Amino acid sequence: MAASYMRQKLTTFTETVFPTNPTQEKRQHHMIRPGNELVTSLPLQIALYFNVYFFPFWLLTCVVMLSLKFHHLTQLFQFVSITIYIVISGTEAMRLYLGYLGNLQERVPELAGFWLLTLVLQLPLCVFLLAARGAKPTPSEIGVHIVFLIFLLSEITIGFFALKVMSRQQVMKFHLQEFDDILNPNREEFIDNRYQQLR
Repeated sequence: MAASYMRQKLTTFTETVFPTNPTQEKRQHHMIRPGNELVTSLPLQIALYFNVYFFPFWLLTCVVMLSLKFHHLTQLFQFVSITIYIVISGTEAMRLYLGYLGNLQERVPELAGFWLLTLVLQLPLCVFLLAARGAKPTPSEIGVHIVFLIFLLSEITIGFFALKVMSRQQVMKFHLQEFDDILNPNREEFIDNRYQQLR
């Protein structure tokens, strides 16, 4: 009780000494409200962190091995292998960016995009590279593909639960905001008037 009272008095004092515009004041007021917990997923962030450092190693290994075995592949698998590596490389950068952005800033659409790119695009392509015998995978390629597949499977699993928790939290915040707007219908008008008085 005393902590919330002190926080309220400190906030009031800070607002009078350092006036801000109404949108920043409203945003700051929501940020200091107790009960706003962060729901970013630490296991997902750890997986993304190591995946960022592993991906250049995976790409370098695959490009070197593809250049060594390129003339031993059929024309179909030459085209398919190059296409798959280009698609995976382009998608992986975007996928990891969406994962970082969605997880750290608690943005559900970006995290859902990350999860869908992982599940629908990256996972089948990685499984194809492991399973296609016509691509003649070398032992080093099999090793890096297995590690990459482990990253993908862990990110799919952890990402699903993180997305579920984060979307539930966002729905709860929305309902609380609606409830707060019902209880305080003149709140924005009050903030505008107070801002005008401070000027």
